[in-house]
Amino acid sequence: MSNKETRILLIEDEPSLIFTLRDTLENEGYIVIVCEDGEEAVGLAQKNKPDIIILDIMLPGKNGYEICQELRALKFTIPIIILTAKNQELDKVKGLDIGADDYITKPFGVKELLARIQARLRRTGTYSSSNNIDLLQLGATKIDLLESKVIFGDGRRNELTARETELIKYLLEAGGEPVSRDELLEKVWRYEYSTNTRTVDVHISKLRAKIESLPDEPRHLITLHGVGYLLKTY
Repeated sequence: MSNKETRILLIEDEPSLIFTLRDTLENEGYIVIVCEDGEEAVGLAQKNKPDIIILDIMLPGKNGYEICQELRALKFTIPIIILTAKNQELDKVKGLDIGADDYITKPFGVKELLARIQARLRRTGTYSSSNNIDLLQLGATKIDLLESKVIFGDGRRNELTARETELIKYLLEAGGEPVSRDELLEKVWRYEYSTNTRTVDVHISKLRAKIESLPDEPRHLITLHGVGYLLKTY
């Protein structure tokens, strides 16, 4: 896809930044749709079907976290880059956990943003499930991958986050083979290089608690120390 075909939804309410970013992006050949009100953001995304979203956190109406969660709940899989003045690590982790693909802290250079946009667009569609499974059966437990729900045989239910659902899909695509932490960071979290973060470990632990009947004795979501993680469907 060329830049001239790529639609960017810029959700931002700072006039000077809107002017700068729209001018820069349009000069690069992108089609730019601007939204200045959080309440209108999801509707504009549904109407315009952008290829990527640049999303500020502090907005009138709904904030960026709420918008991101709503978009992921509606099964929008396009890349979302969070743009915010906040720089605390917890804010960054929250954004990534609810489904954002990248995070840039103000002030930033436009060249950096352009590079991030291009990187995210290149990674779009890096994997897709050839199994086309919407309902996964793990013993007596059912996982609805469309609705992001876990239903145990005894009727108990758990809700999955967008990231947890994506993690299951990627492990499922591996066909029972182990997947390394670095590969998950690159493909699911879309980090561009290996980090020392325990993000994957923490998410695996939380996910195991949601899908295993006995999380301390897992039958399906298995850790192979020094190798990675695998999903056993039998």
